[in-house]
Amino acid sequence: MDFNVKRLAADAGTFLSRAVQFTEEKLGQAEKTELDAHLENLLAKAECTRHWTEKIMKQTEILLQPNPNVRIEEFLYEKLEKKAPTRMNNNEQLGEYMIDSGNEFGPGTAYGNALTKCGETQKQIGIAEREFIQSSAINFLTPFRNFLEGDFKTISKERKLLQNKRLDLDAAKTRLKKARAAETRAAAEQEVRIAQSEFDRQGEITRLLLEGIGSTHAHHLRCLNDFVEAQTTYYAQCYQYMVDLQKQLGSFPTTLTSNNNQNSSSSAQSSSDPSIPVSSSLPTPANSIVTSGFSELRASSGTRKARVLYDYDAADSSELSLLADEVITVYSVPGMDTDWLMGERGSQKGRVPITYLELLN
Repeated sequence: MDFNVKRLAADAGTFLSRAVQFTEEKLGQAEKTELDAHLENLLAKAECTRHWTEKIMKQTEILLQPNPNVRIEEFLYEKLEKKAPTRMNNNEQLGEYMIDSGNEFGPGTAYGNALTKCGETQKQIGIAEREFIQSSAINFLTPFRNFLEGDFKTISKERKLLQNKRLDLDAAKTRLKKARAAETRAAAEQEVRIAQSEFDRQGEITRLLLEGIGSTHAHHLRCLNDFVEAQTTYYAQCYQYMVDLQKQLGSFPTTLTSNNNQNSSSSAQSSSDPSIPVSSSLPTPANSIVTSGFSELRASSGTRKARVLYDYDAADSSELSLLADEVITVYSVPGMDTDWLMGERGSQKGRVPITYLELLN
């Protein structure tokens, strides 16, 4: 392979000259040509844009994917230009577990049905989250990354060239000051004129590129609006899903803890104040649980088998304590509160709340 020895020697000489000039400037032994204030401001603005673009982009990536291992994996797939494997996000995974457990407990039970509904809602939220991440990646992260890997790299390259041209100019000025002979001085003056011309030309190129930062800000502003719109859509979807779920769960019986607390409190009030009727301690019925089967039972005044959904502690001797999943006989008594039935278990008998029962065929 042939080498251009003269060109190689010239490049080496230029590099050495720049290194000497740079070192002497740092030591305060050589003068430095300062850039004009406008160009300095543009350079500072570009550097500030790079700094905050990097920070915002990295933190957005963390927001969209908190797991650092998954982020690294996705980065590697991106560099290899391969599609990352599709995996369920946290909400989708939780939804799967809830639906599976609901099926295990039985969709006909209140708890199993509630788990299934919660699981379906979690999966809907997971899908909304996936769409939000995709939208943000395309409309927000990609433009930021393109700026850092494209426009700013070009700016950095031209800025480095400008720095080299400035070092060449200042080195030529230094040689001109040291020139004594007329012939040497003439050559040095010619070198300074050429270096000044190249420096001015590179300065103009760099300035034009830097002035494009304003357009970059305008573009990033549009991307920011897209990101906020995607967030608004995502959070609105999540809110609506949860409101709908809350309405569905509102028709289910209250939790065991709250019912026991209500019964204990009402029982204590009844004991201390005889003017309070016993029926004041009864829980509020859930309309969705009071099915047509209960209505038919009341109309016929016959007996039916019922399965107990939850444990229940009797508030007084007129009630019957219940154990979850046991089967008892129930029937209606004329004049009894519509939220209650009479229950029998062997020789034991007492009132039982409808919301704790599931009539069997």
